[in-house]
Amino acid sequence: MVIKPNRSGGAKYASGYTDIADHGLIGNMRTAALVSVSGTVSSLCWPHFDSPSVFARILDKDKGGHWSIATTTETQSKQMYCPSTNILATKFLSEEGVGQIEDFMPLPNPNGNSPSFLPWLVRRVEVIRGTMTYHMEVAPAFNYAMSSHETSIEDNSSPGALEGQKAVFTCQEHMNLDFRYVTKDGVVGGRPSLNLDYLDLSERGHKGLGVTADFTLKEGQSITFVLREIPAPRTSGEADGPRQTQGESTAQPGLMGKKGASAANSTEDPPLTQAFCDALFRDTQAYWLKWLSRCTYTGRWREFVQRSALALKLLTFSPTGAIVAAPTFSLPEDLHGAGRNWDYRYSWLRDSSFTVYALLRLGFTEEADQYVEWLSGLMRDRNPDGGLQIVYTIHGRREMPERELPHLDGHKGQKPVHIGNGAVDHLQLDIYGELLDGIYLAQKFSKPLSYDNWIGVRDLVDYVVWAWNQPDLSIWEVRNMKRNFLIMCWVALDRGIRLADKRSLPCPNRMTWLLTRDKIYEEIQQKGWNAEKGFFSQSYENKDVLDSAVLIMPLTFFMNATDPRFLSTLMAILRTPEQGGLTENNLVYRYDIEKVSDGVGGQEGAFSMCTLWAVEALTRAGTYDPIHLGRAVNMLEDFMGYSNHLGLFSEEISKGGEALGNFPQGFSHVATISTCFNLDRATRSKNGSG
Repeated sequence: MVIKPNRSGGAKYASGYTDIADHGLIGNMRTAALVSVSGTVSSLCWPHFDSPSVFARILDKDKGGHWSIATTTETQSKQMYCPSTNILATKFLSEEGVGQIEDFMPLPNPNGNSPSFLPWLVRRVEVIRGTMTYHMEVAPAFNYAMSSHETSIEDNSSPGALEGQKAVFTCQEHMNLDFRYVTKDGVVGGRPSLNLDYLDLSERGHKGLGVTADFTLKEGQSITFVLREIPAPRTSGEADGPRQTQGESTAQPGLMGKKGASAANSTEDPPLTQAFCDALFRDTQAYWLKWLSRCTYTGRWREFVQRSALALKLLTFSPTGAIVAAPTFSLPEDLHGAGRNWDYRYSWLRDSSFTVYALLRLGFTEEADQYVEWLSGLMRDRNPDGGLQIVYTIHGRREMPERELPHLDGHKGQKPVHIGNGAVDHLQLDIYGELLDGIYLAQKFSKPLSYDNWIGVRDLVDYVVWAWNQPDLSIWEVRNMKRNFLIMCWVALDRGIRLADKRSLPCPNRMTWLLTRDKIYEEIQQKGWNAEKGFFSQSYENKDVLDSAVLIMPLTFFMNATDPRFLSTLMAILRTPEQGGLTENNLVYRYDIEKVSDGVGGQEGAFSMCTLWAVEALTRAGTYDPIHLGRAVNMLEDFMGYSNHLGLFSEEISKGGEALGNFPQGFSHVATISTCFNLDRATRSKNGSG
């Protein structure tokens, strides 16, 4: 990955907040953490994506909670991923020395006999050249910084422990953590020393003590820090073997069976030695290398596609197969007080279905199969009217009440901070099109659909037949008036029919499906087309309003991108706002909020996904007109300049080029994969190489 220049290790931001884009992501398919370019863990919900936060400095610089490791002298920092992995390396450079932090959450070696899961956050600090002194603060703020906790610094009496101290953080309302470390000799100077001390941040609003330490490392020396859930104690008479931690059941680690491991210790509480930490790093590295080796894409945008795939993998919730929209909550879509701050740590059927499509395109069938299994459980527990919710928790639960956290400042002062999501009870009929398209592609490229799952699919298509002509709140989850948005209802019926035909599955209502599908198509052409202005409108009610959602017409095979009606719509969208369009500086907005209210208010940035939909529409139109293909390539290359230094994309982009919204955003990476795949194929075909 190309390393872009970024802030120095001791950089000061005018707002006191590190920009959203100046972060990398690590995770373990249960939760994920944001780590800033200056070495601070500024966002982590634990033990799961939708759990309360332990670190949320990105939402409150004073009391949100953080784990910072910074050099005491001025340095320049650069951040990159270890090649083809989600192990994050932050390097600090100065004339006096070069230091590095490697951050990761351990994952099992894919070649091991007994996969394991350890709910740990590991940070290895080392010096590559010269000498560096670091200042570290570990200041958790449990339960969204609402709950108090107790902190103790104790002798590390764990069996096999080499170091003298550990810290224990106890919060009855959230979870218990302990903080340990192990040191490694260097080229000169022997083993480094470190002494933990209490950190009192109560004046900034913290509800418990943190811990702090200053330490100096010379060339070759390192300290590996581990923050982990404390395993639940064994009950009297409990047999040896795997046991529950607070958030996850764990299996026998493959490491423990290796030579030199002590069989006398619990597999969930291994002795923290340097050899064990090194093995954790190697196993995690092997996991990501093995996973990415399944990627079949070898085109010209390989770096961006592979990084997008790795980011999407981090958004999957391994225990259930659910996929979150983003690993963060309440990062603002506007920096001028609009209040567009939402919680994305849940599984939207829409987002997840598009994610399945993207991963299937790259050869990752296992995730698609897991998602279909998760969906099958939801289809067995439908709403009383036969439909589904638009969003569920990662555990498959329905409730996620939306509420504000007024005690948190919000990123760069953008209040309110929301948790939960009020869209849970929205009627959004588009989800059935995206869901059935995802199922159709999963059974096409992976396992065939089972009969029981087909019955669930069939019932959903029958529901769409019944519900399609009801006004709803659209793919964008507007929060005011219901309107008629119908393209994805056509997709739902079309994919249901295709499934029945291609798999010869029983379909008692086949004729009804066909008639309804065709009726929807004709109605969209008649009521959704604005003949005077020459574009498909946002809805039947807003005939004069453009909406980028119509760009998915050729992507879902509703109509060809070269159809004069669609091509005219595409050209209208690509005009500037001053000319009545939605495109500015090669970036595309969802719709013009000056012309239509979405019930939220304020401004928003250009939408990454809509920009990529426009590129893909140009790509498909370019099949017959090379001018469109050339514009698609230029527009994609331009868009990629808005990724951060690691190749991660935000949901939105401000007029000034700043990343907005929850980060990284799954939809943006899904669209990146799809667009690169199709544009690469189209350009190869035009050049006679494919």
